[in-house]
Amino acid sequence: MLRHLSRKGLVMLLGTMIFLTSFGVALAADPGGAATLADDPTAPVNFAWVLVAGALVFFMQAGFAFLGAGLIRSKNTVNYLTKSFMDFAMASLSFWAFGFALMFGGSIAGGLLGSDGFFLINDAYDVNTILLWAFQMMFAGTAATIVAGAVAERMKITAYLAYAFLIVAIIYPIYGHWVWGGGWLSAMGTPAVDFAGSGVVHAIGGLAALAGAIMVGPRIGRFNADGTANEIPGHNMVYVVIGTFILFFGWFGFNAGSTLAATELRISVVFANTLLAGAAGAVTAMYYGFVRTGKADIGKSTNGALAGLVAITAPCAWVAPWAAVVIGIIGAFVMLGATNVLLKFKVDDVVGAFPVHGATGIWGVLSVGIFADGTYGNYTTDSPYITGLIYGETAQFISQLISVGAVIVWGFGGALIVFALIKYTIGLRASREEELEGLDISEHGISAYPAEVALPSA
Repeated sequence: MLRHLSRKGLVMLLGTMIFLTSFGVALAADPGGAATLADDPTAPVNFAWVLVAGALVFFMQAGFAFLGAGLIRSKNTVNYLTKSFMDFAMASLSFWAFGFALMFGGSIAGGLLGSDGFFLINDAYDVNTILLWAFQMMFAGTAATIVAGAVAERMKITAYLAYAFLIVAIIYPIYGHWVWGGGWLSAMGTPAVDFAGSGVVHAIGGLAALAGAIMVGPRIGRFNADGTANEIPGHNMVYVVIGTFILFFGWFGFNAGSTLAATELRISVVFANTLLAGAAGAVTAMYYGFVRTGKADIGKSTNGALAGLVAITAPCAWVAPWAAVVIGIIGAFVMLGATNVLLKFKVDDVVGAFPVHGATGIWGVLSVGIFADGTYGNYTTDSPYITGLIYGETAQFISQLISVGAVIVWGFGGALIVFALIKYTIGLRASREEELEGLDISEHGISAYPAEVALPSA
């Protein structure tokens, strides 16, 4: 009976796939490339630019993998790498099936969400839509993987993959629609803006990381009964530095690629601002640690660089280089302050995902409304210019403040609901015994460092 049902189910699945494939081909028989070329002779260089930039953003996944693996204990390395690898794969399918439609489909319900484009069925050969999907998919994958480090060393793999699917299917794209997809935040009298995703990508990922860390609880031994924290050092600082270099490199695609056109020559300003903010954050965090402890802490420096990069991601096209340096410096202090706040409230965020991405992402969104100097428009040179507080305009800052309120309520609140649903259904946390042994053996049956595993006695 079971065998019969399995065959029947397989036939139904194959039939459904064939139907959907045929339906997509029928609706998109015109590949669209010739029409695009006829309409825009610069399309090839712009397509190449966006796809290369997207590949740079994809390469950032290697950076996250190295960085997070280096900051945890060796006994959990395979588990972390599995999560970091598989959340991108899970996000890809989730964004294809649901996320892209909710983010970029036609607005409904007063600009709350998109309504069409599910499974890319009607757009299978629309080259412009597929280009946007491919680039935006890399951003969705970034938002998902931010959480891995916050919940490392104690969250079950099944729970984590369920989260990865749901955040990209629902949480990330709905706020993204509000800002980038024609939703209500972009439809205000003065639209809230976010050039490359301080809020849309990093704050969403960072707030979800905070929710996950709270719901799963701290690692065994992280905090004492009196509330004081114990350091649990990572096992490989080489990985941390390599990972940060890769992330920094990929960020040039992340930010400059968000022009979506090589012919939009503001990319040079975006590139320079990205570099300066990251460098300013690294130097600021290094000297902060040096003043406090007398030691040059490379861990603080790498997180400082990432904080500066996150902070400049929203304003990168709208500010001058001097402002990028200031934004990066403040971003480092925001990250350091948020780290101390988490310790005070006994929240165990292993890699600093919320301080780096959540808190600093919020700062990045606000910084647009402060430092934008009115020399560039809303993603192009042809639209109304963006001007901030220090240049005499208050409207943009108010819009950015509204956007920050929206991302906190939706990103943190929505993620809390997602993690609560997982916790009370399949469960979030590995057992005490599994955590003490290390998740590599209990969940994967292998170790990243087999030489460290004791062989059974003869």
